[in-house]
Amino acid sequence: MGLFDRLRGDDTPRVAFIGVDGVPYSLLSENEDLFPNFAALAEDGTAGEISSIVPPESSACWPALTTGVNPGETGVYGFQDREVGTYDTYVPMGQEVQADRVWDRVQEDGRRATVMNVPVTFPPQRNVQRMVSGFLSPDLEKAAYPDDVRDYLESIDYRIDVNPKLGHQEDKAEFIEDAHATLDARFEAFKRYIEEDDWELFFGVFMTTDRVNHFLFKDYERDGEYKDEFVEFYRKVDDYIGRLRETLPEDVTLIVASDHGFTSLDYEVHFNEWLREEGWLSFRTDDPEELGDIADDTRAYSFIPGRFYINLEGREPRGSVPEEEYDAVRDELKAELEALEGPDGNEVVDRVVEKEAAFRGDHDDIAPDLVAIPNKGFDLKSGFKADSDVFTSGPRNGMHSFDDTALFIDHPDATIGDADLFDITPTILDLLDVEYSRGEFDGASLV
Repeated sequence: MGLFDRLRGDDTPRVAFIGVDGVPYSLLSENEDLFPNFAALAEDGTAGEISSIVPPESSACWPALTTGVNPGETGVYGFQDREVGTYDTYVPMGQEVQADRVWDRVQEDGRRATVMNVPVTFPPQRNVQRMVSGFLSPDLEKAAYPDDVRDYLESIDYRIDVNPKLGHQEDKAEFIEDAHATLDARFEAFKRYIEEDDWELFFGVFMTTDRVNHFLFKDYERDGEYKDEFVEFYRKVDDYIGRLRETLPEDVTLIVASDHGFTSLDYEVHFNEWLREEGWLSFRTDDPEELGDIADDTRAYSFIPGRFYINLEGREPRGSVPEEEYDAVRDELKAELEALEGPDGNEVVDRVVEKEAAFRGDHDDIAPDLVAIPNKGFDLKSGFKADSDVFTSGPRNGMHSFDDTALFIDHPDATIGDADLFDITPTILDLLDVEYSRGEFDGASLV
């Protein structure tokens, strides 16, 4: 218990949110003996599988989870987005998130928030007492606010992210060592500021879980070479969750959640190459590198993960599909996606979601026209090179899933039921007694 807990003398509610990026609920619920702290959290409160969002990609998921609204409101659809009215693309950062974050609402209500390692929060906001930006931050020096935080983090060898290039090596030992070191430093930082800061909301994310899943998940699911190392890593995650829970004063509600699930990966599917082979896309050059290299007769192009855009007249600079043909062309593309089979004869796509079913808001003008949700085993890629096979395999053996997202709430009145990511922000605000209008969110409180 920190000094501020002994001095508060009030009944102000508090919430600690710990994110475990990409952790599937089934991994934890089916192995309670291996992960006793998660099991205890479920026993004392509630836990269950929830749904992610469309598309289930971290750059879109974390803005949605931390705002309670869909990408049409946040303005972030994935790791790469397109500028309105151009073929220019950009990587969305924190300032591109156009909706209020949960910690913004907490601060505006006169409470304090400490925010650490949340993806898509660079540069760090200065309207919270402490923020260390997460995934997509260029370096620690620019990611930490206030400045004195950096000195402490450097002293414990804190890093923004594990080095994913190590996962590309055939021998995963160095990658696994780096993952443990990253996790260890993250825990130490979380514990320090949970104890030291005067906060009503602590919001921290372990992202290393996602990295380990990308390179070792098939080993876990299919008894591969590194299954034991995978389980050992997750036993440490479980231990750290338990130790953080013990650190929290009794009046704090703990929420632990992932942003999407995970499953084994068999094939990467390069959809711009598929579109090219099927006559939907062509390039103006023999050596294309970017979206702007598509030719004028292109009818559709793709961004990861599984986002498809019609090259529409009046919207795209060199649109080739007349507006009156939009519905028919989109239906045609949707049908071809639904019929696509992989080398193993299995259907690549579980379902195809039309934009109006998933996105609404002031920023739906850059929304994809279709989003393909893959079946297990298929990871949907894009890229604008003209020399790839449609189906390939690489160093990654795990991929995101829409289902099997995890949520744990240490509160007797919480009921998860048919929940999704959009429910988390209103739940936090409800627990903190921060007023809001229910119509502000795409989700609802679970308490």
